[in-house]
Amino acid sequence: MKKKIRMMVLATGMVAGTLTWQSCNTNKDKETTSAGTKTDNAAKNETTTNPKVEQTIKDLGLVYVEEGAQNIVTYDEVNAAQQAWCDALVKIGQLHKDGGDYKAFAEKVLSDAYNYDYGKVFFKPTLAYGEQTFRPTKKGALAYFIGGDPEYPNDKGFALAPWVKARYDNLGKDNQGIQIYGSVAITMGNVWVTDKSGKEVMVDKTFVFKKGADDKLRLIVHKSALPFSPDSK
Repeated sequence: MKKKIRMMVLATGMVAGTLTWQSCNTNKDKETTSAGTKTDNAAKNETTTNPKVEQTIKDLGLVYVEEGAQNIVTYDEVNAAQQAWCDALVKIGQLHKDGGDYKAFAEKVLSDAYNYDYGKVFFKPTLAYGEQTFRPTKKGALAYFIGGDPEYPNDKGFALAPWVKARYDNLGKDNQGIQIYGSVAITMGNVWVTDKSGKEVMVDKTFVFKKGADDKLRLIVHKSALPFSPDSK
């Protein structure tokens, strides 16, 4: 009897079609219910922006801050971090010249100014190329700044020039060259470095800073390049 009924169902296209249609609707209902539950849960878990952050957003006139931000970067912090980077570059070279422990200081700079100890860093140095163009590790970044690593034979130590002065300038006026999205800030502009002969070199810079749980800004992206000149060969 069971075999007969099964054969009748298979032989009738209309019945089979009806069964399939009912099955699809059932699954759709389940998906709708599931989606609705997820939406409800997301609404329950949604956090509101920290009141202090809201006030800072208002004071700075920011418009692109991430929703529910609990921490925020300020223009002053970004500018201070950029100047600190310039000062550190000069100090590494000065310590090397004076016989100081420039390597230990450079390692400290990479821990304080870069995010290597906490997560990813995208670092493209000015004078890196080939397979070692990008330096996602602290070891690679250290080699670029002070050289001496056999795994990076092309690195002579960018910070060991030595540079006697370094300064930065973001594009536009005031803080137009800084974008703040909450705990993350992006800058674009130039850095000028001066060697002991007085020659000044300009490089194009893009920095992305992230504020950590300790309220310190660290670089998660650092992109450097020499300016393009159509007359250069």
